[in-house]
Amino acid sequence: MTTTTERPEITVEKTGHIAVVTLDRPPNNHVSVPLMRDLADLLEKVDGDETVRAVVLASAGKAFCAGADLVAPDGVGGSGMNGINDLYTQAVRLFSVETPIVAAVQGAAVGAGLGLALVADFRIASPEARFTANFVKLGFHPGFGLTHTLPRVIGEQRANLMFLTGRRVKPEEALAWGLVDEVVPGPELLEAAKALAAEIAENAPLAVVATRKTLRAGLAAAVRAQTDHEHGQQTILRATEDFAEGVRAVAERRPGNFKGRSVCPSPVPHPRGRWAAQRTGGGQRRGGLTPSPRSAGSSPLG
Repeated sequence: MTTTTERPEITVEKTGHIAVVTLDRPPNNHVSVPLMRDLADLLEKVDGDETVRAVVLASAGKAFCAGADLVAPDGVGGSGMNGINDLYTQAVRLFSVETPIVAAVQGAAVGAGLGLALVADFRIASPEARFTANFVKLGFHPGFGLTHTLPRVIGEQRANLMFLTGRRVKPEEALAWGLVDEVVPGPELLEAAKALAAEIAENAPLAVVATRKTLRAGLAAAVRAQTDHEHGQQTILRATEDFAEGVRAVAERRPGNFKGRSVCPSPVPHPRGRWAAQRTGGGQRRGGLTPSPRSAGSSPLG
C-alpha cells in the first residue's frame, strides 16, 4: 500500500509491519518547515498505527538531505530566524516518535540532513554517503539539536572534530565511529534498511517500544533545550558579515574569507564576549547585525 501526503515530497509505502517513508524534494532534498511538519505529522500517525512496528526513512535522488532550504519562499530562510525556530519545533516532534526508525543514507547528509539522520535509531549507508556538520564553514552555529545528538552517538571528541573542522566523514570512517551501523552497495541500500527494520519488527512490539523509551529517555526534552540554546547562538551569528560570506563561499565552492565582524547599527555581543565591530566611513567604528543576503542557491544549514 502506498500513500502520499498533501505535499508530494513525502510518500509512505507500508508492507507488513514496516512503513517506508521517502522524501523526494529535488534536487537535494533540502528540508523546509512545511516538509518537516508534514514528516512529523506522518510519523505521529504511524505511531498510532498498531500494525506498524518499524519505519525506514529514505530519500529519492543522489542526496539523503543536503541541509535546510534558505532560499525558497517556504524554506527555512524565508522567515528569518523564526523559520529556523519553527524547524526545530518540528525536529523535537520527530525525536518524540515512539516507533523505531532505520535511516537509509545515500549521498550527502549535511547540516540539518545530518540532524535528520540522527533522529533514527540506526543508519545504513551506501559508499557514496557523506556526513557533514559544516556550520562553521557557513559562519554559523550548529543546530537541529546536533550539539546533543552527535556526541551522544559518536562521542564528544569525534563530534568536536566534525563541528570545529566542518570536514566530510566518509562511510568507512562513519562505520568505525558508530555513526552508521552498516555500509552496503547503493543498489542494496533500501533492502538492507528494510531487513534491519524487519528484524526489529519481528519482536514483541510492546517490549520493543518500552525498551526504546528507556534507551531514549529524556532525548526529546534534551533536544528541545539544546535547540533553544543553538537558536540563540544562531540568531547572533546569522546577522554577521561572516555568515553572509560563509553562505556565498559554500554556494561558490570556495573557502570563506572570514573577518570575525558584525555589520549593522545595533551592537551585539561577540560569541567570545567581545563587541564585534566594523570600520565604517569617517573612521568611526560600530558593531552590530544586519540581515545576510540570500544566497544564489540553497545552503546546508541546520
